Amino acid sequence: MQKNPIGWVEIPATDLDRAEKFYTDYFGYEMSRQEDKMGFSMSWFPMDEGYGAAGMIIKGEGYVPSHQGSLVYFTAPHGGTVEDGLKKAEESGIKIIVGKTDIGEHGFFAIIEDSEGNKIAIHSMKG
Repeated sequence: MQKNPIGWVEIPATDLDRAEKFYTDYFGYEMSRQEDKMGFSMSWFPMDEGYGAAGMIIKGEGYVPSHQGSLVYFTAPHGGTVEDGLKKAEESGIKIIVGKTDIGEHGFFAIIEDSEGNKIAIHSMKG
């Protein structure tokens, strides 16, 4: 059986409390905080075996929020549409970088900015 090539994602944060609040309020995720022996603070996204990659928000040396680099795609909040996600972003004062974009048979996406200054995408098969 072939597995998805992405196994893990780390999203930089400068204020872990603020980042946890963003991802909890916007997506409804229940986060799990952990400190490690190397001085990193992290908050894990919910994870399960199967489709998709697991990951966390992480604060520590060498982790700098940015619009540069990789772009992480999240399923639209609460299983809704990209349009629903953009409406929620507008209501919450979240910066929209790229509005709803049709990508044909692959659905729709938009790009927003998280509380830390990272660009992240939201995706759904329905607009």
